[in-house]
Amino acid sequence: MKIIKAEIPKNSSLYPNRSSYNYSDSYEGIINDKNNIIGIVDVAKAFLQLGPKWIDYLLTLRNKIVSVFGLKTTNDINETKHSNSYKFEPGEQVGIFKVFSKTNNEIILGEDDKHLNFRVSLFLKESDDNKLIKIVTITTIVIYNNWFGKLYFFPVKPFHKIIVRVTMKQNLEKLEINSQQKKE
Repeated sequence: MKIIKAEIPKNSSLYPNRSSYNYSDSYEGIINDKNNIIGIVDVAKAFLQLGPKWIDYLLTLRNKIVSVFGLKTTNDINETKHSNSYKFEPGEQVGIFKVFSKTNNEIILGEDDKHLNFRVSLFLKESDDNKLIKIVTITTIVIYNNWFGKLYFFPVKPFHKIIVRVTMKQNLEKLEINSQQKKE
């Protein structure tokens, strides 16, 4: 599966305010949904799956550093990420993320902290040519609340870009395989 740099989807709830973000990126992957059963909640559950171990090590290091500054940490990530009981309803806490909104084709996750606020849009669209081909776009936006937010995100940004692409590729491939096995 190829993950490519993309634009914020025009139908995303994040699109109208795109000029006000301090940072944004979008990545896109294509899923072959031969049984036409993949929905936005399936994408969200795939998004929350564990990634490579090196990402866990980076998160542990991040937690140690930011706890000194009183920022939120991800200490509960391993306990909550495996749950399939999430409904992804607004206000629900899913792992390290809060659900801000949900539609038939988009779920907005994120968190607000004293240094910055971020949102992650999980956006699902059928291909214009074939309803069995699904396009998944993951968009991240960041708004700095103060100079520390900008300072914090500067070293995080290159890792963020790598982590999103790697985990998106891995987890969408798993989603595609699992969806094909459900009806076979």
